[in-house]
Amino acid sequence: MTLPTGLDSERAASRARSSSFTPMPSSGPYAPGLWVYLLVGVAFGVVLTKSEVISWFRIQEMFRFQGFHMFGVFATALPTATIGVQLLKRRWRRTLGGDAIVVPRKHLGSGVRYAVGGTIFGLGWALTGACPGPLFALLGSGVGVIAVAIVAAMLGTWTYGLLRGVLPH
Repeated sequence: MTLPTGLDSERAASRARSSSFTPMPSSGPYAPGLWVYLLVGVAFGVVLTKSEVISWFRIQEMFRFQGFHMFGVFATALPTATIGVQLLKRRWRRTLGGDAIVVPRKHLGSGVRYAVGGTIFGLGWALTGACPGPLFALLGSGVGVIAVAIVAAMLGTWTYGLLRGVLPH
């Protein structure tokens, strides 16, 4: 029998302190695996498709201030996410893997990086007609040309990963 070390010992101690937490197995048929994330992703894609937020026409309608649909979705998503995170932090307090849910504080600084990043994100969204969330839902619903946007998003993420050390954070 080996004793846990490092991060494993911290997790074990954290689990032992929590009286309402029953540890999930880390392997075997009951362990949370990639299938959980696949099912959540499929459900998310269905919701995005049925709510029409992947519709290019809805997105253009929003950017032209011609319809309330997308703004209404955003207006309901923010309080839903806020309440959901607070419930997770106050009631369940654990991820599927047993780790504590922690939302780290953000250092806002002058806000330039958020303005630049938001502008790049918005330009990409306006040019492709899709934000990163529904890209795979669009591909799954038969919009094959969106594969170009998926490749571009992956290249952008890869480029950021390469340049992250020299960028002003």
